[in-house]
Amino acid sequence: MSSLLDRALVWCRRDLRLEDHSALAAACSRSRQVWMVFVLDTDILDLLPRQDRRVEFIRESLVDLDGQLQRAGREAGSPDVRLIVRHGPARQEVPALAALLDVQAVFAAHDDEPDALARDGAVSQTLARRGVAWHSVKDHVVFERREVMTGSGGPYGVFTPYKNAWLKRLQAEPQALESRAARHAALAAWPATLLGSPRVPTLADIGFETTDLAQLRLPTGSQGAAQLLADFLPRLARYDQTRDFPAVKGPSYLSTHLRFGTVSIRQLARSAWPLAQAGSSGASTWLSELIWRDFYHQLLHHHPRVATHCYKPEFDALRWDEGPEAERLLQAWCEGRTGYPLVDAAMRQLRQTGYMHNRLRMVTASFLTKDLGVDWRRGEAWFARWLNDFDLAANNGGWQWAASTGCDAQPWFRIFNPVTQSQKFDPQGRFIRRYVPELAGLDERSLHAPWTAPAGLLSAAGVALGRDYPAPVVDHAQARERTLQRFKALDAAGAVPPA
Repeated sequence: MSSLLDRALVWCRRDLRLEDHSALAAACSRSRQVWMVFVLDTDILDLLPRQDRRVEFIRESLVDLDGQLQRAGREAGSPDVRLIVRHGPARQEVPALAALLDVQAVFAAHDDEPDALARDGAVSQTLARRGVAWHSVKDHVVFERREVMTGSGGPYGVFTPYKNAWLKRLQAEPQALESRAARHAALAAWPATLLGSPRVPTLADIGFETTDLAQLRLPTGSQGAAQLLADFLPRLARYDQTRDFPAVKGPSYLSTHLRFGTVSIRQLARSAWPLAQAGSSGASTWLSELIWRDFYHQLLHHHPRVATHCYKPEFDALRWDEGPEAERLLQAWCEGRTGYPLVDAAMRQLRQTGYMHNRLRMVTASFLTKDLGVDWRRGEAWFARWLNDFDLAANNGGWQWAASTGCDAQPWFRIFNPVTQSQKFDPQGRFIRRYVPELAGLDERSLHAPWTAPAGLLSAAGVALGRDYPAPVVDHAQARERTLQRFKALDAAGAVPPA
């Protein structure tokens, strides 16, 4: 026991849970007393609108985490264990709290986003000047940074060989999925030196307003994650057959919980791994989606320039459309009034719920970049504004894949047809009818391309194009040809491979 630290602080960021928590487990194994803190970082919050579902999700999940800590403390014989929540710039709040609690070390989980690395660097330097150690550990991915590398020691740039290497490493190191259990006896009671009430601030306390989160089917906290996982596991075997159809209950809907760490990635992988080994195609496909997440995070770690530039530097020379017409098309896309029903339904779903089905993320991203000719960064920023599960690595990776500028990207000469995608993945139009109700009266054939429907059929359905629903803002065939020419212009300069 003499080698233990007297006091330590765990700084939660994207790990809002008590169980299977790497930083907490590390702190509790090395310290006699451990506190947990979450900082409502004004460097981030001040950039957001006053109504933001993610802020409300975080706040409700903090309440859940505070309850978990209270229960764990009581079971360990310490009835006053609470979550410490601070509101202010994290660069200042964490060192200040460390000094107030007189801790010898601060523990946190890795975060490879460029802004987060800069923040953590500043915090660790301030702590070091005060003689406080900084310990950062892996938590939000299964394998990270340099753990899955090519034979030559470089990072992978194509998913399939990365996936094969990832699976090979897990086969050799199954302990990578083991739960990180914390010694709850080390959880410290609310410190007497800390002024203020041991409660999670309300939204109003931090200058935010309530949203419609309570009306959406997105339960918060670890309890909410457990509820969604329990609902998904009986459907896991058919995941590969149902995941592409937005009107079907196919996905796990756990992406927001993964983003904020109200569930452990290891727990999810533990659920899929043995079933995948036993031959379940559904479990194998879902595990692949979890591996994609690791892939994009290691990509961001090794190539931080992708946050603002194309992964393939030669594509930085692409000439995207600009000016009033491009802005008009971008606005139509954002508002779900492009005249392409599946695209519009997806964009309206995003605004109304903060969620978008993964298949539709690909369809809408392809449409913006390859039908409308708008820079992928504009769409990435829109998704970053509205997605409940916004994660820089995954959002950036997905957008660059769709725009054909990224790592393991969709070949630039393969362009999604929004009508055939609609016919294939929403054949009865159930999803479209939900989010584009003005077209609900159309038959299944006309619904996917209403501009092709006979005038009498449109009239009978109460639809007048240009009045009730817009005509297509572009002709897909013509837009496709323009995109091919856009990329061929680089090809002519020898920058990209020919089609």
